[in-house]
Amino acid sequence: MNSKEEKKQAGGGKALFDAWPDAYDRWFATPVGRLVKAYELAVVMELLAPAEGESVLDAGCGTGIFTLDFLAAGSRVTGIDISVPMLQRAREKAGEDSFRVLAGDILNLPFADEAFDKAVSVTALEFVEDAERAVRELFRVTKRGGSIVVASLNSLSPWAVRRRAEAQAKPGSIFREALFRSPDELCALATVEGTVRTAVHFQKDEAPDQIGEIERLGRQAGLMTGAFVAVCWKKN
Repeated sequence: MNSKEEKKQAGGGKALFDAWPDAYDRWFATPVGRLVKAYELAVVMELLAPAEGESVLDAGCGTGIFTLDFLAAGSRVTGIDISVPMLQRAREKAGEDSFRVLAGDILNLPFADEAFDKAVSVTALEFVEDAERAVRELFRVTKRGGSIVVASLNSLSPWAVRRRAEAQAKPGSIFREALFRSPDELCALATVEGTVRTAVHFQKDEAPDQIGEIERLGRQAGLMTGAFVAVCWKKN
């Protein structure tokens, strides 16, 4: 990707998200949004396993929906995002010295090689066309032996079908710009083998008292069709 294309991609994402902090947070405050976040978080925390004193890069941290849980685990977190309004919201929520924010692009991370113990990016690569380059950058800034966790929206899920249909009906929908990827496509972004998990096997209109069992059965069966897919790689 040349510099002109990089600027176009970064600028498009910035414009897309600058006006979105309130809507983004409101979604996760809804009954369904809270359940979605709980099951997504469980997968991310299992794979990343942030620990006391570790340095963690949260690339595409948005408003800090997941960042706060990394901080609660005792990690020192650096959040980077191309949207300043999103970063400001994350900083307001955290209010901690162990969390620093920086505006920047995941395709050109402004950090030295092996600067972090671990790196994570949750639902950011949907808006990055050159995802392989983004993953290479995450590997570059992670120390040897560290974990790199990337989570995205799963193209194999019924949620993706519905989101695409809704995006066509809503010109301002954020999902008009999203690039959904399958578990295999996500795993293929790195040259080493990864551990993959999916979550959110229930549907948006599912009966609340059935969701826990649906999720348990989906995880037990190792289904790869959950709406949320995450992969963890270890840097050798």
